[in-house]
Amino acid sequence: KAYAEQWDVEGLEEQVRNLFSGGIVPGLVHLCAGQEAVAVGVCAQMRASDMIASNHRGHGHCLAKGGDVGRMMAEIMGRRTGYGLGRGGTLHIFDAANGNLGTTGIVGGGIPLAAGAALSAKRRGRGQVAVAFFGDGALNQGLLFEVMNMAAIWRLPVLFVCENNGFGEFTAIEDVTAGPDPITRGAAFGVPSETVDGMDVLAVRNAALSAIERARDGGGPSFLV
Repeated sequence: KAYAEQWDVEGLEEQVRNLFSGGIVPGLVHLCAGQEAVAVGVCAQMRASDMIASNHRGHGHCLAKGGDVGRMMAEIMGRRTGYGLGRGGTLHIFDAANGNLGTTGIVGGGIPLAAGAALSAKRRGRGQVAVAFFGDGALNQGLLFEVMNMAAIWRLPVLFVCENNGFGEFTAIEDVTAGPDPITRGAAFGVPSETVDGMDVLAVRNAALSAIERARDGGGPSFLV
């Protein structure tokens, strides 16, 4: 099932690309093609009541978390039947019913949203977990360090997931990111961190399962790259 969902997302992204190339989609679109296994592997371990905060390549996250493909496409196309009545477009898709706090064009903008949701869940004792998806371009954002620090201190039930495709827009990661390995960002705060093959949906699934179970049991945050 996971592999089937992965390929469905890829087929959808190809259609979105064609529509955008044809000038039918208003504004810009950022595809998640090639990154489907991360969304599917992580969201497959989440409950319906759990929450995610997505990024500008968020179509796969939306669908993997249970979103409706028709409403998502309507939003991308600027139609009134979309999640935000067609006003938000691809960069502002949210789905409250399925725990999707929304996509954002701000680099790393979903990180504090997920942590805030995790804090709320912990205080209410709901047993929920929140996941923040972000790209390698967010590895150098100060808010990532601030949020990881607070999440570690407060042992928040949150999972930080960096989809490292090697480029922040057009800039190679090695040109702008210091340090021996991205997982040292989490290790600096004592957050359990792991590098996983993002092209292997089962490897992602297994890593996410351990991290989500730890968060749900009160073990605090984890960081996957």
